Amino acid sequence: MNEKFLSIDKIILTQGSTTVNALLFRPPSQKLKDTGYAIFTHGYTSHKISIFSWAQKLCDDGIPTVIFDQPGHFTGSFHDVASFEDFKNDAPMLFIHALNKLKEAYPSQQNKLLIGGHSLGALTSILAVQNNYFEGFDVHHCGVGFGVPPEGVTHVFDTPFYQATVKARAELVSKHLAPEIMFPWIKDQKFHLTLTGHKVHLISGEDDVVVGKEGMENFAKILENLGNTVTMEKPGKLGHHLPDMAGSFIKKHAKRIGLL
Repeated sequence: MNEKFLSIDKIILTQGSTTVNALLFRPPSQKLKDTGYAIFTHGYTSHKISIFSWAQKLCDDGIPTVIFDQPGHFTGSFHDVASFEDFKNDAPMLFIHALNKLKEAYPSQQNKLLIGGHSLGALTSILAVQNNYFEGFDVHHCGVGFGVPPEGVTHVFDTPFYQATVKARAELVSKHLAPEIMFPWIKDQKFHLTLTGHKVHLISGEDDVVVGKEGMENFAKILENLGNTVTMEKPGKLGHHLPDMAGSFIKKHAKRIGLL
């Protein structure tokens, strides 16, 4: 192996009866930093490679990183999920198993941890933080493409065109994760978070029609009202369907918090 370049381990994460595929990014040995780790997951009906650049950019600069597939998402893993209840429980807990894999591979790291995801991944990662799964770590959360639309505005999810598109994409996920199950749950979770005292960074493009014009700002207010510290970034071009483009912004945030 040429140690001038990163390498990637193909690994499996298991929580209860739920199994997913994951990638552990190993930095070039001469660039390895001991500051901590990073863990990310993707959005609804997508897959881990949609956020490949997040891990690649951090790993190139020395941070061991894991990206993993959401349970019951068949574009990345052909592993089903037994029920929606299992998904709700297991998706956040997979971050624990990802962290354990990182600690096994790099046991001498310091305690800084950057975790997050895109869209649905932003939610499951923030639930992991909310559930206090990372005791002893200096946790920083980063959510991309995640927000709350203003009241009285028809959300893009409710338009006939988008519903037709999602119905087709629903074939890519478990029957237990159908849109009519997932979307109400995602909406409900945004308004019933108990997260408090944490550091959250939100990134959404001005052209992200799913998050909407003020969606990120509306979600930031929810988090701030709960007692969290929130920072935001709004690139001009970062469409909801192109989360990999957020890699440079993730890297910039990692530098800001001292991980890089």
